[in-house]
Amino acid sequence: MFKNMFKNMNFRDKIAFSGITVLGIGVTLLIFTFVSAFGFLGEGWQILSTQDLVQTFGEALGPLIATSIRVMYLGVMGWIGSLITIRGVTIMNNAPKAELGIPQPQTSPQKLQPQPQRVTAKPEKGANPAELEMMVIPLDEMEQKQST
Repeated sequence: MFKNMFKNMNFRDKIAFSGITVLGIGVTLLIFTFVSAFGFLGEGWQILSTQDLVQTFGEALGPLIATSIRVMYLGVMGWIGSLITIRGVTIMNNAPKAELGIPQPQTSPQKLQPQPQRVTAKPEKGANPAELEMMVIPLDEMEQKQST
């Protein structure tokens, strides 16, 4: 059943479908986390009041630990849900674009290395020529000059 469904899809459609699936799982997990947190906050709270501080602390320690475990559980669920949602959006955004049949020119890394350039502007009337002169130095050379 699923083999025929995926057989008619091209590579771009398969990536988009997987991105939508991952996004749906992440959003579902976030909704479940929200509903769980809302139900947790809707529970009845009891305020303990006694004269003995040790007895009050002992009675409050168990529910306090249980509450902190639930809060950590909800926090981890929300964090995982948001990570899954981000991954789904990233998969959808990085899906290959439609093929146009035009090959993209590939640039070699040797051409991309910056070279120091000296740029000189023509001075205007009444302008100081020293102010218009500018030199571009790549970051690598700046770091080498600072370390020596």
